[in-house]
Formats: sequence, C-alpha cells, structure tokens
Amino acid sequence: MSYQQPALPPICLKTSEIGRLRHIAEAASDVEQHTAAFLKREIERAEILTATRVLVGLVTMNSDVTFRDDIGRQERNVELTYPEEADVEANKISILTPIGAALIGLSVGQTIEFQNPSGGWRSLTVLKAYPKLSMS
Repeated sequence: MSYQQPALPPICLKTSEIGRLRHIAEAASDVEQHTAAFLKREIERAEILTATRVLVGLVTMNSDVTFRDDIGRQERNVELTYPEEADVEANKISILTPIGAALIGLSVGQTIEFQNPSGGWRSLTVLKAYPKLSMS
C-alpha cells in the first residue's frame, strides 16, 4: 500500500512576488531540484492576488510566521525570506527550503503535508502570519 498525498490547501500569492519567485525556482532547478520543483508547483496552483493592501494572516515573502511542525508538535517563529537574506540563526528561512516553499501562500489555520527531499512526509500548520513592516 503506498502513501497518497493528501489534498493540498488552497493558497494565494501576491502578483508583486510571482516573477521573482518563478525566477528563483528556475535558477535553483539544477542545484535544489526537489525544492525548486515543489516551489514551481506551489506557484502554478496559487490564486494570484492583485491587491496591494497588507494581508495579515497570509504567508507572503518577508512575513513573520508562527507554525507548528506536526511531527513533534513543536512551534517555530520564522521570517520567510529570499535566499540571499536567509539566516538560520536569526530564524530567517529561505523560500528555497522545503519549509519555506511549503509555507508560502498559506493562511492562518491551514495545514500542508509535503514530501521532503529524503522522501519522508511532513506536515506544517500556520498559527500566525504578519507582513514585515518596512522601515522605509
């Protein structure tokens, strides 16, 4: 009996982020094949939001996110960043990690199950998501 992937939750991405996310996924295709393919799939299935307003509760780039890793039930607080801004010690995770690609576009209360590069399954639930307020 094989494991079937559960239905994926609906996700939303901001129009302003789509181009850069596609470029990142394409550029990483040779090095981070599994995660790049995962990110591409998430981009393709997302509803595109044209609104420019602040979207509390939606995980977008540079959001502060609290999620529960459903294996072990641990909660983590991270900022979802572009690869060049990632810093694990500062809890800034790249969109080019399996967790980053899984979180993008989710809303508070949503859970996603995904396969990690080693073939195991993982489940994350978004508990809080706040856009990072720019200081400019």
